[in-house]
Amino acid sequence: MASTDSLLPTDPSSSTEDPAAKAVNKRYEGLITVRTKATKGKGAWYWAHLEPILVRNPDTDLPKAVKLKCSLCDAVFSASNPSRTASEHLKRGTCPNFSDVFRPISSLSPLPISSLASPSVSYHHHRNHRKRSPSAAIETPSQNQVSNNSNDDNNNSLAIVESTRFLSYSSSRNNNNADLTQQHLVLSGGKEDLGALAMLEDSVKKLKSPKTSPGAALSKDQIDSAFDLLADWFYESCGSVSFSSLEHPKFRAFLNQVGMPAVSRRELSGVRLDNKFHEAKRESEARIRDAMFFQVASDGWKRKSCCCSSYTSSSISSGCVEENLVKFSVNLPNGSSGYLKAVFTGGSVTSKYAEEVLWETLMGICGSGVQKCVGIVADKYKAKALRNLEIQNHWMVNLSCQLQAFVSLIKDFSEELLLFRTVTENSLKLANFVNKSQVKSSFQKYRMQELECAGLIRVPSNKCDCSSNIAHVFAMLEDILSCSRVLQMAVLDDSYKLICVEDPIAREVAGIVQNEEFWNDLEAVYSLVKLIRGMVREIEVERPLIGQCLPLWEELRVKVKEWCTKFNLAEAPVEKILEKRFRKNYHPAWSAAFILDPLYLTRDTSGKYLPPFKCLTHEQEKDVDKLITRLVSREEAHVALMELMKWRSEGLEPLYAQAVQVKQRDPVTGKMKIANPQSSRLVWETCLSEYKSLGKVAVRLIFLHATSCGFKYNRSLMKWICVHRPSKVGLERAQKMIFIAAHSKLGRRDFSNEEEKDAKLLMIGSEDDMLDEVFADAP
Repeated sequence: MASTDSLLPTDPSSSTEDPAAKAVNKRYEGLITVRTKATKGKGAWYWAHLEPILVRNPDTDLPKAVKLKCSLCDAVFSASNPSRTASEHLKRGTCPNFSDVFRPISSLSPLPISSLASPSVSYHHHRNHRKRSPSAAIETPSQNQVSNNSNDDNNNSLAIVESTRFLSYSSSRNNNNADLTQQHLVLSGGKEDLGALAMLEDSVKKLKSPKTSPGAALSKDQIDSAFDLLADWFYESCGSVSFSSLEHPKFRAFLNQVGMPAVSRRELSGVRLDNKFHEAKRESEARIRDAMFFQVASDGWKRKSCCCSSYTSSSISSGCVEENLVKFSVNLPNGSSGYLKAVFTGGSVTSKYAEEVLWETLMGICGSGVQKCVGIVADKYKAKALRNLEIQNHWMVNLSCQLQAFVSLIKDFSEELLLFRTVTENSLKLANFVNKSQVKSSFQKYRMQELECAGLIRVPSNKCDCSSNIAHVFAMLEDILSCSRVLQMAVLDDSYKLICVEDPIAREVAGIVQNEEFWNDLEAVYSLVKLIRGMVREIEVERPLIGQCLPLWEELRVKVKEWCTKFNLAEAPVEKILEKRFRKNYHPAWSAAFILDPLYLTRDTSGKYLPPFKCLTHEQEKDVDKLITRLVSREEAHVALMELMKWRSEGLEPLYAQAVQVKQRDPVTGKMKIANPQSSRLVWETCLSEYKSLGKVAVRLIFLHATSCGFKYNRSLMKWICVHRPSKVGLERAQKMIFIAAHSKLGRRDFSNEEEKDAKLLMIGSEDDMLDEVFADAP
């Protein structure tokens, strides 16, 4: 029992804006809301006897705590766990004025059985030598009377096992309009009999009114329409909801409640699935036929995960996933995308195999007219498979995914920059020592004091190379940075000083923690990784086109230079690593698209809008000429170069250039975006139609995507596929469900997945998982 300074159930609205007081008020208001609902029959029984009260500080008059007051004996308790308070104070007999008969009957008993006459039941209290629980039923005078009257007929009476609760039922005879009488019933099965009793009453009601249904009657058209929507949702969940869930009793009860028949698993996995699949496939094929050309995107060649992180506090670890799902989709000139197929691979495959799969996919779409495919963008095999296909088919522009390129840059820094290696090694040494040594308890104590949260530092698994598991290294750096003050307090603790006497590692860790240079370097590494990860997230959301590649890398260069200046670091080694990754991913089409896209035209002093040749290097200007001549026939090459010179000197009419570059604010992100992204291509097909040869190259280049990411599948889908893969029928069904889900999501341009949405809702970071997927075996 707690003593208080002030126990007044005052209105919390009178408190100031102090954060602690606001938190206390919020807790108080929450308990009041729960108690109000409970008194109306929508909560726990004990709220009838426990009342939330505010404890105020007598000096400041601010709320400082919330207590629970027993209305039966005026005792005051902590409000941290009302259920435990009720169990210990009320049920165990501590409260002198409490009896089980005070519990709300509405919380225990089902609806009264009005149509059945109450049987004559004799209550006989059987005394035995077992210790009775505090919650055992308490005998009332009326019960004693019934028991005494039935002693003579004890041999013939029905033996009823003593229950821990008495259930009160109000029965009325409608025919005689008799007064309500309360009877105490004891059920031999205890409270578990309540469900059966409710079913019995329900059966009686159905027999009395057989034509009444629990839900509203629906027409056949309404039922069919509802089933179509349900099937669409089920297929789009793509493994998140299992077929067996459709037969869950609660789900069937829901369908029954809304007036729908039960769902047949056989129908959803059979005829209806086939119909949906063929319908989606026809729509996808029709859209591809209507387009003059398209780009193929192939994503999933990368291994989807390395060994997952292992936290020493929980000892969680898992092996590498060997099953890959390579997805193929098409990007159309109008900005839409269509799903093609998925190919299952057993982990990493050779470049030759990937080349064969890519070519087979193109032939399957185009047949003999492969020139409709103007290029491929993939997350792997740029140097061999994509390059070979581009050489064999001169009209193709095959690109590497820029999302993968930026993430791989972080891996480059972690492997090649000395600063990264030093910080990672020191951080691992510090984290492992703190998590496993005698310092753990003092660290947790100070962390609870400073940050109000327990737990240890997240550490990557020893099974994985940190350069391939950089997402979990980043999480470790984040934890150490947030616990900088906690670690300082821990190494200054007297107990730590005693450990240092005998443990040289403890002395080394103390030196790391107390070294200011370590913290500066740690913050620098953390800031750089955070910077690049921020750009990775933007690329994933924006899905940039090929013309934006050069501006993206230039933006990164500027930010990295600012980072070097901020942390007083040499620029040369950092720029060397960045340029190496840039050259590895660069394609001449980047420069050509940047020059030909009206979106990047700049206004000169004369008022003309001209292509930004001044932003290109001399080598990049040569790349533009070479690419244009490669993409046209030999006869057109000279004409195309002449038109390029004209485009360079004249550009686009100012009015049209301004119209192409009009921006508007995105209502979701709040950022300024191009109002009509298709206008760049449409300008070439209309008012720039005089450029016959150059125009054909322009419209085929500027719509190309720079990333291969598209439809995202959930982890549950991969598990579902692994289960069904041994079965040919099961694998075929999985393929059909994937196609339906991908076709629907790409059709509405939804590139998110449900797991990420749930992670945001539950405030769980999911971006580390995405980075792990693209980090694994990055080139």
